[in-house]
Amino acid sequence: MSVLDFDLSDRDFWAKPMSEREDAFERLRARDTPAFFEEMEMSYAPKGPGYYALVRHADILEASRNPEVFCSGDGGATNIPDMPAEFAEYFGSMINMDDPRHARLRRIVSRAFTPKMIKQFEADVEAAAVTIVDDLLAKGPGCDFVTEVAARLPLKIICDMMGIPERDYGYVFDRSNIILGGFDPEYTGGDLDQIAERLLNAGVELQQLVQDLAAHRADHPTTDLTSSLVNANIDGERLTMQELGSFFILLVVAGNETTRNAISYGLRLLTKNPDQRALWLEDLDGRAPGAVEEIVRLASPVNFMRRKLTRDFEMNGHLYRKGQKAVLFYWAANRDAAVFDDPLRFDITRHPNPHVGYGGPGPHFCLGAHLARREITVMFRELLRRVPGVEGGKPDRLHSSFINGIKHMECTF
Repeated sequence: MSVLDFDLSDRDFWAKPMSEREDAFERLRARDTPAFFEEMEMSYAPKGPGYYALVRHADILEASRNPEVFCSGDGGATNIPDMPAEFAEYFGSMINMDDPRHARLRRIVSRAFTPKMIKQFEADVEAAAVTIVDDLLAKGPGCDFVTEVAARLPLKIICDMMGIPERDYGYVFDRSNIILGGFDPEYTGGDLDQIAERLLNAGVELQQLVQDLAAHRADHPTTDLTSSLVNANIDGERLTMQELGSFFILLVVAGNETTRNAISYGLRLLTKNPDQRALWLEDLDGRAPGAVEEIVRLASPVNFMRRKLTRDFEMNGHLYRKGQKAVLFYWAANRDAAVFDDPLRFDITRHPNPHVGYGGPGPHFCLGAHLARREITVMFRELLRRVPGVEGGKPDRLHSSFINGIKHMECTF
């Protein structure tokens, strides 16, 4: 085994050029055994015992298929340090839970995200995409593609689904940026000691927003998702106000940030690969499914999820001990040459494409995958139909280990 000259727990690692990150994870995949890293010092949580980095596609599939061994609920899945108790009230959503509680919450909310239900939003998604491209053409080249295009569609759809009025779109957008701002001073203020306070404040404000709306919808129901959830009674089960608030935070963060970044990366990939743009333009509808999957594979908006071992478990020749942490790096698995031929190549005809951009198989597979695919498809269909030469400039990347994000990107056409 070679000695590693990088540290995944080092904040500076996640600010390195993408080529250096790709090289680091390629070296990790080539190791005989998974690499172990010490945890970083955090102001809001005690230093943990460290973690194994799972970077191979096969390992992530196996861990995902064994949630009773690789659990999400003991300390949380969305952070490497164990989640402090005061955070759980706002960020302790079902993504940070195990069955049976996870299954109960997912059963209540999943009816809003079936393919049949997503089809009902189709006209809204298409109308929103038309308006966004209208505005892009009116503003002209040189605007920020992320804020003017990529962020607007998922934000509007999620807020409209929940019944959040348009006047609050910016409020939701700003607070979701803080929650997923990582180490980035644009969103966290640059003072690492204040990150926890800013996170908690953003969580409190988003939860209060939806709980106020839910209290009103309990007596004055409409057709929005908040009304459905607050009044849902499935086999005698209801969401508590705290559960509703945590679910809303998960929804606006996961449903807004991840799709926004997939759309942003998608334009950058098309800009750098004009042959693939030309191929897609030949058949916008027919090649859209393959193009969207390939965008999500290479974008991998969520870098990782964390698990904790509930018992000793052997995988790929390595014995993991009860209580140890394993971090599933989806971004790395989606570049595994053992699964993807020429993995760094953008190929909209790639088939099969068993990426884990929506998480691995099992109970935590992304609930909103159908909606995300639809939004990405509709946005690019509208863009390529009306602004076929649109290009994205050099991305201003988010400084975060959790989200593979683009904050800003100038577009030209």
